[in-house]
Amino acid sequence: MLDQSTICAISSSPGAGAIAVIRLSGDQAISITDIIFRSPKAGKKLSEQKANTLHFGQLVDDNKIIDEVVVAIFRAPNSYTGEDIVEISCHGSTFIQQKVLEVLIKNGARMALPGEFTQRAFLNGKMDLSQAEAVADVIASSNAAAHKLAINQMRGGFSKEIGSLRDQLLHFTAMVELELDFSEEDVEFADRTALRNLTEEIETLLRKLKDSFQLGNAIKNGIPVAIVGETNVGKSTLLNALLNEDRAIVSDIHGTTRDVIEDVVNIHGTAFRFFDTAGIRETEDQIENLGIERSYSKLEQATVVLLVVDTNNPFELVKSRIDKIRERISENQMLIIVANKIDSGLTETIQELEVLDLTDNEKMVFIAAREKKNLDDLIDYMQHAINLNAAEQQDVIVTNARHYEILKNAHEAILRVLKGLDSVIPGDLLAQDIRECLHYLSEITGEISTHEVLGHIFKNFCIGK
Repeated sequence: MLDQSTICAISSSPGAGAIAVIRLSGDQAISITDIIFRSPKAGKKLSEQKANTLHFGQLVDDNKIIDEVVVAIFRAPNSYTGEDIVEISCHGSTFIQQKVLEVLIKNGARMALPGEFTQRAFLNGKMDLSQAEAVADVIASSNAAAHKLAINQMRGGFSKEIGSLRDQLLHFTAMVELELDFSEEDVEFADRTALRNLTEEIETLLRKLKDSFQLGNAIKNGIPVAIVGETNVGKSTLLNALLNEDRAIVSDIHGTTRDVIEDVVNIHGTAFRFFDTAGIRETEDQIENLGIERSYSKLEQATVVLLVVDTNNPFELVKSRIDKIRERISENQMLIIVANKIDSGLTETIQELEVLDLTDNEKMVFIAAREKKNLDDLIDYMQHAINLNAAEQQDVIVTNARHYEILKNAHEAILRVLKGLDSVIPGDLLAQDIRECLHYLSEITGEISTHEVLGHIFKNFCIGK
C-alpha cells in the first residue's frame, strides 16, 4: 500500500511570511536535497551528516542561488513518517517557496498528496489510525478544550481504551472457538460467567464512549447555545453583547429577527456556537411563523439554552414563558434563565424570580444586556455546562464522527453477545458476534482498513501534513 517515492510539500501556512518550511520524506529525501544544497564548508554533504542536525547553506539551481536556508535532517526509522525526512527552512516569499518545490521535483521528488506525510506515519507503524486522525484535529483546534481532547487522542488515550477491549475479547474468542474444535467431546473452555461479566463491562464502556460523542462534537465545533424567548426581550442585544459586535439587528419592533442568526465566539478558551432565534409569540405572519419553528428546532439541538425574559413584564407572564420552555428541553440540556433589563424592570418580578425554584440543570442570572451588566456571571454559567456533562471526569471523549459510527455498530454487536449468553446460543453463533465487535474496534485503530477509508480520512488534511 505504501508508495516508495520521495514526496515534498510546503508544510508551513500558505502565503508569504518571514519563514517557510518545505518538507521531504522518502528514501531519496537527503540525496535529492544534496543535489541543490551548497554548504559554506567546501565538500560538505548532507548524506554524510548525523540525524537530528541542522545545516546552514544555500539552495542553488544550475549554479543560480535560490535562497539561504537551514536544513534539518531526520533519519529512518526515528522520524515522523518513519522514513528519511528533510525540512528546509527558507525565506517566506511565495516565489522562493514555489522555486524550491520546482527544483526538488526536477531532481526526483514529487508533490505530496493531502495528508500523505501522516498517512505514511500510519502505514509505517509510527501511529495508529485514530492517532493519525487526531493530528488533523490538533491542527484545526480553535479552543483550549478541543485542543486538550485532540492531544489526548494523538498521544494514544483513545487507542489504549480500544486496545484493552480488543485484547480481552480476543482471549474469549479464542476460548469459544477452541470449544468448536472439541464440540464432540462437549467441553467448555470459556467460562460463561466470566465472559458475561466481561461483556457487561465492555458494553458499559462502549456505551459511555458512544454517548460522549455529543459532548465531544460540541467541544470540537463549539458548544451549541440557543438564545430563545419572546419578541423584544433583548435576545439580539444579548447576542451582540456576547460577540462584542453588532451582528444582529436590534429594534423595538416585534418580530425583527425572523431567521436563526448563527455565530461562533471563543470565550476564555471555550468555543460557543450561538443561535439567536426568532422571537416566540402567537402571530399570523407566515414568514415569522417559519422562523419560530426554526427556533424550536435549534432549541432541541442546543447543549445550553438561554431563555431571555423581560423583567418589565408581570411575573405571571414571565413564569408562563419559563414553564413553556421547560416542557421542550431535556434533562441533558442546561437551561439558563436570563432575566434581562434589570435596570428598568419591575421590582416585584425581579424579587419573584430571585426565589424561583430551579432544578439541577437550571440557572438564573440577572443582567442588563444593553449595558453589558453581569455578563461575566452568564459566561461562568455557560462554561459550567461542560462540567455538567462530566468533561473533566472522562479520560476519553469521542470527537470523531467516523469513530462514533463504528462505536454504535460495535455496541450493537456486544448487545447481541449479551442476548446470546442469556439465550444460551451455540458457541459458533456467539463467536460470530464477538468477532464482529472485534472487527469494528479494529477499524478505529486501523488494524483493519481499506484504500477507500484511508483516502477519505487523509484527503481532508493539509498538503504538507
